[in-house]
Amino acid sequence: MPDQQYTRRRGNAETTRALLLDTAADLMRRIGLLHTTTKRIASEAGYSEATLYKHFPGKAELVLAVLRHRFPPFVDDLAALSDRAGRGPVAQNLTGVVVGAVPFFRHGAPVLGSLFAEPELLRRHWEEMESHGAGPLNVNRAVASYLRNERGLGRVPARIDPEAVASLLIGACFQRGFFEAFSGGRQTFPPLEQHAVELVAATGLIPGKS
Repeated sequence: MPDQQYTRRRGNAETTRALLLDTAADLMRRIGLLHTTTKRIASEAGYSEATLYKHFPGKAELVLAVLRHRFPPFVDDLAALSDRAGRGPVAQNLTGVVVGAVPFFRHGAPVLGSLFAEPELLRRHWEEMESHGAGPLNVNRAVASYLRNERGLGRVPARIDPEAVASLLIGACFQRGFFEAFSGGRQTFPPLEQHAVELVAATGLIPGKS
């Protein structure tokens, strides 16, 4: 009987797909993309490989789905950033960006880094992101757009370069996220909220802070 040994995991299609995505994401973080085979994903999720292929045509499609659906919810928060222009303190809004961006990059660094080991998968991921108007540059663009709007409202200095400030902020977030992922918990970092406040202050955007 097909899948007989996996009947304990049977459920609706949505539950099955979600568990496969969670298992794949966990394996990619723990053992890397190259060693994350469809057979191992299915086995650790409690399914047969045949069941996995009912939901994903292959490893590439599964990895792309993980990248789209298993990152922290920073992307959605970022999309709403432009609506915050003129609302709430600028420093608070930017601190929120940092607090969201660091775990996003910490979570994504190992997975995205693994893509460079498989050029074809990297190409397909790039094309997928492009087709949806997505991609890593959108993080900088969203922050720069927000700062441009705040500058227009006179809530940040007119002299600032929104693109440069966005690059400094997001670059620092990426660096900390990468360092946290690289250290694997063996390195101590300042509390994230404190780091975010200090990083925003260092931009010089807020009067009396530099």
